Amino acid sequence: MAYEFTVSGRISKPVHEVFEAVADPKELSGYFTTGGARGRLETGATVTWDFHDFPGAFPVEVVEVEQDRKIVLRWDAAEDGTADDPVKPGYKTTVTMTFAPLDDGRTLVTITEGGWRETAGAQKAAFGNCEGWTGMLCALKVYIEHGINLRDGFYK
Repeated sequence: MAYEFTVSGRISKPVHEVFEAVADPKELSGYFTTGGARGRLETGATVTWDFHDFPGAFPVEVVEVEQDRKIVLRWDAAEDGTADDPVKPGYKTTVTMTFAPLDDGRTLVTITEGGWRETAGAQKAAFGNCEGWTGMLCALKVYIEHGINLRDGFYK
């Protein structure tokens, strides 16, 4: 069985506002992609994300978008999990984000990433990405609820 993980968090904003904070590159660049995001997340698009902790723009394939409900992405697996020597092992992982409105007006965001091979390097990369997506959810929460960029200066 290929490696996979799921993280989730509750954001105290309506689902449309939370969804747009992820889909809109200007918003995403305000709290997550420390080097910037280029391109809106729309079905069939290929966008780029850049991070200070992993320099160099990553191409991100947008597989599916359901407005205010779901975003499915694919990107290259990097099995070594380090920024110093990125490895392109020739396959992609799939990231699925779901946005669910809660009865109290908050939004439950769930992120699942899977598809890594069953190797020690893939396991290390999966753990690293699990940390990254957890950080993204924390940064999203403080950004959208309080206007603070939690990652500003964190990595560089």
